[in-house]
Amino acid sequence: MPQQITTASHGHVLTNAAVWSADSRWIVYDTRSSVDGSVFDGTRIERVEVGTGRVEVLYESTSGACCGVATASPVDSRVVFIHGPEQPTADWSYAAWHRRGVVVDAARPGIATTLDARTLVPPFTPGALRGGSHVHLFSSDGKLVHFTYEDALLAAAEQAGTAAEKNLRGVGVSVCDEAVTVPRTHPRNHSGTAFSVLVTTLTDTPRPGSDQISRACEEAWVGTAGYRRADGTQQRYALACQGTVVTADGRTIAEAFLIDLPNDPRRLVQPASVALAGTPTTRPAPPPGVSQRRLTFTSQRRHPGLNGPRHWLRSSPDGSQIAMLMKDDAGVVQLFTISPLGGEPRQVTRNPWSVASAFSWSPDGRSIAAIADGSVMRIDVASGLTHRLTEAVHDDTAPRPEACVFSPNGTSIAYVRTMPDPRGTGRHNQIFTTPSRSTEP
Repeated sequence: MPQQITTASHGHVLTNAAVWSADSRWIVYDTRSSVDGSVFDGTRIERVEVGTGRVEVLYESTSGACCGVATASPVDSRVVFIHGPEQPTADWSYAAWHRRGVVVDAARPGIATTLDARTLVPPFTPGALRGGSHVHLFSSDGKLVHFTYEDALLAAAEQAGTAAEKNLRGVGVSVCDEAVTVPRTHPRNHSGTAFSVLVTTLTDTPRPGSDQISRACEEAWVGTAGYRRADGTQQRYALACQGTVVTADGRTIAEAFLIDLPNDPRRLVQPASVALAGTPTTRPAPPPGVSQRRLTFTSQRRHPGLNGPRHWLRSSPDGSQIAMLMKDDAGVVQLFTISPLGGEPRQVTRNPWSVASAFSWSPDGRSIAAIADGSVMRIDVASGLTHRLTEAVHDDTAPRPEACVFSPNGTSIAYVRTMPDPRGTGRHNQIFTTPSRSTEP
């Protein structure tokens, strides 16, 4: 039976993954007011105890800053989230390239530490970024954090007409507990507790028909322990992401890509060259030992590219399958999977209605939770059978598309509905859960 977990008269916004505490007892969220989270105006990171509805404030921003997009560590009580600029100014207000990752330990609320360092004046500090990070997720062992990134220096240089390379969205990784100290040569410089690098190779103008990409985003860790290579060895750390390519006939589409990282994270913490930190007009380069390859080739499909609602690629726990959304020949958004080794994508669902949300895997790797036809659905990955877990709602209180997240123990799924407030204060996002099993076909 679905249960409403939050009731407060303000917004409750879930991130698309990792919103449950490791023990499945708490759900973390932010308080942005817009139902889709597009207005970055939240000032608190909170968590709610699922069994009781008790709420704890983990962090409250000050000095004009806002915060949001919280995710929880799978191994301890850390929570990581986006933090906007404190004391924002006309030339440094919230933007994709003016934000950072911040970590708070739920055992010590209110005490936050900056994850990714920032350096804005040459000589740039290796391990520090020059812009903003977004949607941070811990690896299964808690040692790394992935994020998307945009570059403040290149954004400003583009605006001034002096950039050699464009500010393009890419993917980065922070190595936790490898602190980076940055000199106070700029008022927006700051040090961080992690060594951060970019791991995607981007091209301003991709060659048509090539594997070059102009954007990388919507990424995910592959497997809880990586995946098995074709030669039988284990690739411990890897990310799957969407990459924007140009087809041979000039269309721009998103395809699935894989980024292999060194099995030993310490190899990322080696400033091999000046290129690692970038220059005032060029992007930071990936460190040695990082490789990028394309998984899908969909330009000949009737509906090419990854399609549907905004979604992050998601890997099965054993790393053998990466899930994504594409349209079938009838134009219906269906769930597909592909091996991290590549090959032909496998169509999982064949439903008459589209998958309408971001999605998540069950811990046992057998099921995927998603919103479709106004309901929370559990999809059996082997058969494609889709089980309706909540009654269909087709009005503005239907389950939101941003998040549908399995608990770590596999028994519950968290999602959001926008509900009228009984106190007459308008409508607010509220967090719901539903059991992940149902007798309903």
